[in-house]
Amino acid sequence: MKSLSTLWAAFLPAASHTSFRERARACSGAILALLVTGLLSRYLLPHEPSHIFLVGPMGASAVLLFCLPASPLAQPWSVVGGNVLSGLVGAACVRWLGDSVPIAALAVALAIGAMFVLRCLHPPGGAVALTVVMGGPALHAAGFEFPLVPVLLNSLLMVAVAVAYNNLTGRRYPHLQQPPHVNPHATQDPVPTLRLGFKPEDLDAVLKQYNQVLDVSRDDLEEIFLKTEMRAYQRRFGVIACGDIMSKDVATAEFGTPLDEAWSAMRAHKVAALPVLNRARRVIGMVTQGDFLSHSGLDDYHTVRQKLRRFLRRSGVTHTEKAEVVGQIMISKPVFATLATPIIDLVPLMADAGYHHIPVVDEEQRFAGIVTQSDLVAALYESRLVETAS
Repeated sequence: MKSLSTLWAAFLPAASHTSFRERARACSGAILALLVTGLLSRYLLPHEPSHIFLVGPMGASAVLLFCLPASPLAQPWSVVGGNVLSGLVGAACVRWLGDSVPIAALAVALAIGAMFVLRCLHPPGGAVALTVVMGGPALHAAGFEFPLVPVLLNSLLMVAVAVAYNNLTGRRYPHLQQPPHVNPHATQDPVPTLRLGFKPEDLDAVLKQYNQVLDVSRDDLEEIFLKTEMRAYQRRFGVIACGDIMSKDVATAEFGTPLDEAWSAMRAHKVAALPVLNRARRVIGMVTQGDFLSHSGLDDYHTVRQKLRRFLRRSGVTHTEKAEVVGQIMISKPVFATLATPIIDLVPLMADAGYHHIPVVDEEQRFAGIVTQSDLVAALYESRLVETAS
């Protein structure tokens, strides 16, 4: 027989892994959203003693919008559609069936069914339907006006604040479903990291078998699984940092480096890319052979040499629309790693996203080296050799 402590623990949720900063962020967002929604609704709606300008279920919506902004239940259509639709269902039940407790229960059930059909499942919607049925004569007299005035206005204001606040505090919202993994080479092959291990079809099959509503988006769930696989790999084969394998003696360019000099440097060092640094040796961009080819309009093989020469030749004038220096064709804000970044974190970038060169910066964000696909392959190969030998 289980002890009382074991039974009690079974009723408690798992410990939260969120930081204090994230909890404070969520609480601050809820305060701000409810203040803005309440004050604006009170200003915009009629000032009558019996008029409701802020409905109770908005408190529950705030929990989802700011604690779980990535949840499918917290997306704009779920919030607005779920709350308003549930209010309309509740108002319809009151008009045609009455306002008893059984009718209230029926209204909530019908609201859930309607939200499933219209793909706007939002838990506070059930509270809206219940409020409409059991809210008393004032709400009954309002009829269909209640879900179309305070509920709709409250929901729109809450979503507007959530969009601004979540994005300003580092949370992507709305949390749009990310597109499937697209091969950067425009072929039908799956990206390399999906050719081994679990595949999206495996996840879809398991979710179908699980057959429950999950409070996490499918793409987030897939990302969690992939990162878990990467962490398990690190535990098994050890952590190799970018600083251990990077190339340190690297040819670089500056914003004002002439194009012909940058091209000659790549040819001389037999590299396909140059990190672009400022005077403080901080990475401000990357320039690749592909940038030279795309900006010089090399779409006709027979005129490649002629066009490239024309593109690299300096115009000799101070004002021209023609690109003259590296800074005009480079990729600004490139992806970079730190000295301590585990090389396993670079695998999705290089294998799936098509990056061939990733600059490495030190603690002061200054350029320290570069990791190429060749470096990564060699390091992973050596780690497997060590594992096999041991």
